Amino acid sequence: MRTIRYLNTSTRYNETMDTKVKLKNALKEAMRAGDEVKKCTVRMALAAIKQVEIDRQVSLDEAAVLAILQKEIKMRREALEEARQANRPDLVAEAEAEIAVVNAFLPQAFSADELKSLAEAAIAEAGAASPADMGKVMKLLMPRIQGRAPGDQVSQVVRQLLQK
Repeated sequence: MRTIRYLNTSTRYNETMDTKVKLKNALKEAMRAGDEVKKCTVRMALAAIKQVEIDRQVSLDEAAVLAILQKEIKMRREALEEARQANRPDLVAEAEAEIAVVNAFLPQAFSADELKSLAEAAIAEAGAASPADMGKVMKLLMPRIQGRAPGDQVSQVVRQLLQK
């Protein structure tokens, strides 16, 4: 008699799971746990993704989902600054908690050195010599970054390297 052994595929599946599925699972977990901040934040992120999918009438790929999550973090950082200027510690704490929730779904961010080396490689590949060639460099660089660094940070590094 043969015995059939099943591999424990759940851990491998979770590692390669796409971000939309992770968000949906996190929403279920937050609802079960009664975590209001996580539940509301994940719902807002899923709603933003769904809205873009409806507007464009396509199912978004992983890079587009990560870009939307980056945009959500950017909006919350702006709200955080406004709350600090208005001296509202309650809103500051709420925005920081929301940023932490959304950050958990993004891949590990590039360090400054990693980002600089990627930018230098893209500059060499594009043959860029001046800030006027920044568009060519960004066109090559942004697909390689895919949500691991904010666009404004990337453009700042590229601009600094091209001005030298």
